Amino acid sequence: MNFEEELTKKVQQTEELLRRFLPREEGFQKTVLQAMNYSVLGGGKRLRPLLMREVFYHCGGENEAILEPFMAALEMIHTYSLVHDDLPAMDNDDYRRGRKTTHVIYGEDMAILAGDGLLNYAFETAMKAFDGASETEYPRVISALRVLAGKAGVYGMIGGQVCDVESENSQEAISAEKLLFIHEHKTAALIEAAMMIGGILAGAGEKTVRDLEKAAYNIGIAFQIQDDVLDVTGSEEVLGKPIGSDERNGKQTYVSIYGLQRSVEDVERLSREAIELMKLTEDSFVYELIIWLIHREK
Repeated sequence: MNFEEELTKKVQQTEELLRRFLPREEGFQKTVLQAMNYSVLGGGKRLRPLLMREVFYHCGGENEAILEPFMAALEMIHTYSLVHDDLPAMDNDDYRRGRKTTHVIYGEDMAILAGDGLLNYAFETAMKAFDGASETEYPRVISALRVLAGKAGVYGMIGGQVCDVESENSQEAISAEKLLFIHEHKTAALIEAAMMIGGILAGAGEKTVRDLEKAAYNIGIAFQIQDDVLDVTGSEEVLGKPIGSDERNGKQTYVSIYGLQRSVEDVERLSREAIELMKLTEDSFVYELIIWLIHREK
């Protein structure tokens, strides 16, 4: 298996899937629909829907009709969080992935509404799983909806964002405990949602789903630590952004708290634990995907 070729093909398939579920740009609310679609189609790794699909098949799932609405819904939720993160009141970013951010193109007001629209439309989309579910699959869809709502909410991603914003505005140095809380909730929560939902929709048992949650936690934390490592060791040409920005901005990171060597070791340890929890073999795509995500150079 050529992993890079397989990854490119799967990302393209995910892009096509997302386009199928996006709203039509029509009616008096056309502008917000255009802003929503502009935001979702801005590129990216499509990590979350990819992981959801791969875990679904890894756990023996067969009915794509209940899977695909959740894949699209989770990417909509991820995108809404980025739209709001980029706003002047938050990170105040004018560019994301080389494109002007949503508020720059459509205005602050419409970007806020586009984020709100994506969050709500995500659940409208996820509910379409019922249309393709058999009666015995209804409980799986309900359980998946519970996970989606919880991991995206105030006890999940939003909770992490709150802690991150307050820490950025504080004069006090962030503690290791609080930094881990931010990484767990802001980054790992939606990865946990992706992998748990993949397992749930495939009919995996409770223990397997809990193992998937723990593996996803490890992947999410390792993914964020690797970001911090790359800010120190990466190349500006490869990353496409200046390196060392965290240190210049006085931002506390995993590397600044624990040092570079331990950070690199923890990325390796967490990724290996995740692979063991999922009982992955080296010839599987999901194994290669986890290794690629955690050892990426950008």
